[in-house]
Amino acid sequence: MSHTTGADGPSAPAGSTAPAEPGDPQVHMPPPQVTERAARSVSGWPVAGLSTLLQLGGLVLFFVGIAAGSWPVAVIAALAFLLGVFLVAGLTPVAPGEARVVQLLGRYQGTIRTDGLRWVNPITARRKVSTRIRNHETGTAKVNDSDGSPIEIAAVVVWQVEDTAKAVFEVDDFVEFVAIQTETAVRHIANNYPYDSHVEGQLSLRDNAEEITAKLSTEIGARVAAAGVRIVESRLTRLAYAPEIAQAMLRRQQASAIVAARTRIVEGAVGMVRMALERLAEEDVVDLDEERKAAMVSNLLVVLCGDRDAQPVVNTGSLYQ
Repeated sequence: MSHTTGADGPSAPAGSTAPAEPGDPQVHMPPPQVTERAARSVSGWPVAGLSTLLQLGGLVLFFVGIAAGSWPVAVIAALAFLLGVFLVAGLTPVAPGEARVVQLLGRYQGTIRTDGLRWVNPITARRKVSTRIRNHETGTAKVNDSDGSPIEIAAVVVWQVEDTAKAVFEVDDFVEFVAIQTETAVRHIANNYPYDSHVEGQLSLRDNAEEITAKLSTEIGARVAAAGVRIVESRLTRLAYAPEIAQAMLRRQQASAIVAARTRIVEGAVGMVRMALERLAEEDVVDLDEERKAAMVSNLLVVLCGDRDAQPVVNTGSLYQ
């Protein structure tokens, strides 16, 4: 089975310290003491057949020896039966999506990933490790973003055991390890980015979901690589302001939206007024002095930028009355 490398990226040259960007994982795990390798195993079906023959043949021969009064035959039959039982102890069924970590007197011997009935040294210990894809969803955590605003955040991470030796020997419980490190990474990401962007080009939790989740996956991958775990994907499942400031932040967002809409309206109105004056001058419809142009601009801006529909006033006199 092929194994992918970690998500730490290329290391910096010796003697140089590159400045870390906000949210970059600063994780320093100890080097692994053991890595996965294939264990010696053979197909278990021939051994199962041989073991059955030894047990049945030894049992029959034992009773024949006892009946004939031949103790040497009975002893040989008993040894054959015990050998058959001993061989059965080495049979190891391996289901798809799981592996068996083999230990001999506490020493790692390798991992069996070939599914089916396998046979290994009967005196070894074999621990089952699932290599299926799993989900872990964090609880809703209340943390402060980079602006100090309290927010509620939660995430789901999809992960899979890639190196069974690291998963078994490098940490006490790799499932709990993934859960704790995932929550730690979510809190770290939330602390390093604002909920909303206040500066153009600045990453924010709400507006840059793809970039934030990519950084979250990278950081979780760096944290759990020591446990032989590969991160498939991570996503934020909840992101909101804390209840105590939700109303104030909602009013701020509404005010920002109103200002943005007004800015757009004014820009459009100015463009329309400029176009109207230019068309009037080009087609020589009417000759307006500067005072009349100012009055026209004022009236058009009132009509175009007003909250309510303007009430027209019909001028029945001359233009200068």
